Amino acid sequence: MNILDLGDTHIHWREDGDPDGAPVVFSNSLGSDLRMWDKIVPLMPAGLRLIRYDTRGHGLSACPAGAYAMGALIRDAERLLDALGVRDCAFVGLSMGGLIAQGLAVKRLDLVRAMVLSNTAAKIGTAQTWAERIASVRADGLESIAGTIMERWFSRKFRDTPELLGWRTLFLRTPVDGYAGCSAAIGGTDFITPTSGLTLPTLVIAGSEDGSTPPDLVRETADLVRGSRFHLIRGAGHLPPVEKPAEFAEILGGFLRDIGHTG
Repeated sequence: MNILDLGDTHIHWREDGDPDGAPVVFSNSLGSDLRMWDKIVPLMPAGLRLIRYDTRGHGLSACPAGAYAMGALIRDAERLLDALGVRDCAFVGLSMGGLIAQGLAVKRLDLVRAMVLSNTAAKIGTAQTWAERIASVRADGLESIAGTIMERWFSRKFRDTPELLGWRTLFLRTPVDGYAGCSAAIGGTDFITPTSGLTLPTLVIAGSEDGSTPPDLVRETADLVRGSRFHLIRGAGHLPPVEKPAEFAEILGGFLRDIGHTG
């Protein structure tokens, strides 16, 4: 277990692959943790340094009380990569992690040479819808929205499998303070203008059955970044690394090879 003590918080992280390889950093979605990438790691090309971490309020990272700002989530990632001596990484972010990827790329191009934005957007929802969700989970707990979230996260076919129970349980074990805090960060974020100024190599991935960030919304974000490539994974919901890991890894590995990040 790797814990980075940042003083005001602590971040849980894990490293796999080649410690001397080109770094690839993975950032999780709201309501999950670094385990969402478990099926991807064994399928990645050899010779990469694969770093995963739990966003604050999730997994084994600290869970401060109160609303979070997206800037704080970006600083957590920034300080983690600085502490690990990471430069020129490919940053892979899904949903909330994709917002972190965009913000980090705008702030620290020395850290990020390429980004993969999966099932995300430059702006997700509205401040009002996120405020309503925060109020709901604070009043009635995550159980009150779990059914709706599972429908948005996964295709009908996946929801009929026993694996769904594990993801529902993981979601329900997210601390309410962490879920609400990160929801506030998402609700307060609009990266449309800063992301439109980015020109780094970018891969954008959507799931055809995604009820949280529908393909058209994801494609709009891809259109903001000049030269980006867009890929739709059919039959997948909001978490393609869970539902379609082989296809996700193939797309990601091909992108990393094309930009010279791996052999």
